[in-house]
Amino acid sequence: MRAKIIVIIVILAIGLLAFAPPNAEFMPEEKRFAYYTFPLLPPLLAIVLAIYTQQVLPALFAGIWIAALMVYGYNPLSATIETWNWIVSSITDSWNATILVFDFLIGAMVALLYASGSMHSIAEAIGKRVRSARTASIMTSLLGIIVFFDDYSNTIVVGNSMRPLTDKHRVSREFLSYIVDSTAAPVAGLMLVSTWIGYEVQQINGALDVLKDQFEQGVVPAIPDVSGYGLWLSAVPYHFYSILALILVFLIAATRRHFGSMLKAELRALTEGKVLRDDAQPLLPTESVLGEAPREKRAPHTVFIASIIGLIVVTLIGMWYTGATAIIVENELNVAWWEIGFIDALMNADAATALLWGSFTGFLIAFAGAMYSRVLSFRKSMEYTLKGMYLMVYANAILVLAWTIKTATESLGTADYVVKQAVSANVPALLVPLIIFLISMFISYTTGTSWGTFALVMPIAVPLAWRIALIQYNDISLAYTLSAASIGAVFGGGIYGDHVSPISDTTIMSSMFTASDHIDHVTTQMPYGTFAAGVSLILYLLFAAGLTNPLILLPIGLVLLVLGHRVLNKYYSRKTGLPEVLPDYQG
Repeated sequence: MRAKIIVIIVILAIGLLAFAPPNAEFMPEEKRFAYYTFPLLPPLLAIVLAIYTQQVLPALFAGIWIAALMVYGYNPLSATIETWNWIVSSITDSWNATILVFDFLIGAMVALLYASGSMHSIAEAIGKRVRSARTASIMTSLLGIIVFFDDYSNTIVVGNSMRPLTDKHRVSREFLSYIVDSTAAPVAGLMLVSTWIGYEVQQINGALDVLKDQFEQGVVPAIPDVSGYGLWLSAVPYHFYSILALILVFLIAATRRHFGSMLKAELRALTEGKVLRDDAQPLLPTESVLGEAPREKRAPHTVFIASIIGLIVVTLIGMWYTGATAIIVENELNVAWWEIGFIDALMNADAATALLWGSFTGFLIAFAGAMYSRVLSFRKSMEYTLKGMYLMVYANAILVLAWTIKTATESLGTADYVVKQAVSANVPALLVPLIIFLISMFISYTTGTSWGTFALVMPIAVPLAWRIALIQYNDISLAYTLSAASIGAVFGGGIYGDHVSPISDTTIMSSMFTASDHIDHVTTQMPYGTFAAGVSLILYLLFAAGLTNPLILLPIGLVLLVLGHRVLNKYYSRKTGLPEVLPDYQG
């Protein structure tokens, strides 16, 4: 308890010491205030309160209100009014509203699959081939790689599909949610075809436009002779965090060597059969709301499979359609939507709308399957539809406040403050990727958004790397290498924060669709994510020392990851008196 209080005091002290003076010149014009503000305090306060009190909603609300208090000159009445204005704006935003409805439909689909018994039928069918906790964990990790095209789709499919199986084999919900979270954004951010790549390339193109403007003004003597997509490809090997985070998932699943609070969670599940700790508050409280699953008459596992396939297929078609339509409208083309290439369309897709269509399709199939198998009547199916939507109320409330605190930090200029403070220092060229990685990690962690971090840091990172390489070394080849490494640092740092932050939407959704306690998910995952980030930091330090070839850096990173994992496992095991290697439970 004493250590926890000390950590809280230190974090809050950082938030108070990092203040912005009145009308700070480094702040954008629209974010200057005539009084002192503390841009880091609201997100840090929300994160600390959430972890300390185990109550996410009041913690997020407190952070939002404190931010509004600063924005409105410390007037409590105006701050309260603006807090609710921000919340309403978050709910009524088109993208956010679509995601909320999508969540309700997914909840209804899950409830029908659970109440009809189809969810347990699929677990039994797969369970005939999966006979141990290790195999169940590895299969979950592999499925996370297979569903690579979108991070939201990944959490839905993997979380709902594998939860009955991992429960049966005594894999803790904490570990399940870690696997799901670690194979969502890191996978989508690396894949050549995903809903992420279009946005990522767009941010790189924006940074290249900044460089072109600087070239025309005579600030830089040359500009990159490569497309945004080409730079994205060259940056993939420097995407250290995502690569190492994925490897770590399989390493832990295969060895069953844990450290930190995850070891206690996994030991509890193994020895006591409790996949959730006592008094846990899962974001998808399936059993408590829906009751016991049917044991005698169950819908076949094909209903579950058909619902998931319907969800995936319609979502992919929806992404193709919405992306192709956007291209046709923007370029005033006279062609049918299916004549536009799928990959081009995917880069311009409206993922939220596509997911909404997919979730409704999955729900309809689950509804029809429950009735056709005569397990549920129409009346009962409707009853469980509403109960399923109720499952998502708490999770959606957290999601709304997570979106709102992003709005609050934007209004306060939190991310701008961090970037301006860091960039104002004149650093050696080879240190730029390391600095960019640290900045991106911090911004993403405190704001809960990787995409927002990309948008803010990328236009600064690429021009900074390119220009400083030419100024200090006058070497075009090094400028390309430094730019690629800086792009990888932006993406890796942004995904780290998105991965471990309690106010990140993908972290919340991972807790949601694995039916895990959200704070338990955050506290057990953070040591693993931070370990992978720590190894990434070492690689960026080696880069700064002159070792810039990723074909050398990545193998070094792999060795450090394996050795570091073993050392941490042995250290924590000896410290707590718990076993180094957990027995492989045979379900």
